Amino acid sequence: MTVYIPAWGQDGTLTPVEKLRVHQLGLRHKAVSVFVTSGDRILIQQRAFDKYHTPGLWANTCCTHPNWQEADDICALRRLRDELNLDLRSVTYAGEIEYRAEVGNGLIEHEVVAVFHANLPQSVEITPNPHEVHATQWLSIDEILRQMDAAPEKFTPWFRIYMTQHLDMILA
Repeated sequence: MTVYIPAWGQDGTLTPVEKLRVHQLGLRHKAVSVFVTSGDRILIQQRAFDKYHTPGLWANTCCTHPNWQEADDICALRRLRDELNLDLRSVTYAGEIEYRAEVGNGLIEHEVVAVFHANLPQSVEITPNPHEVHATQWLSIDEILRQMDAAPEKFTPWFRIYMTQHLDMILA
């Protein structure tokens, strides 16, 4: 199935572009990231090993691209269901982040990211979709930062950017 995501053209307008092509060309495009927290802990995921970029790396709870003309919050809720089988009623918008990062295999993420938060008890059962997520864990920010310092290559480039440059938004 071909997926088209919103990317900005040279004239500054959003246009639907095939997802892989966006990453091959490093086009600036829309994205969504969700941080599910429980107290001082963040639910993080290890990406499935068959993902076409950054397989097996640890990332925030959920991240994706909205489909063409899909609202960001609806996208966030859809992907929480698709990736982690979490059926939430709402997420809270926290702000916007733009970054550009090489993600391997000649692919580039140049994203304008709508960041969302949600809170859940750690006792909620997480049943990841194995095509999307290999594993999950609840970690404190201090634990995440300690692990990133020790082995940054185990984390996605965007998650490292979020945790080192945008922690105030993550903690909001």
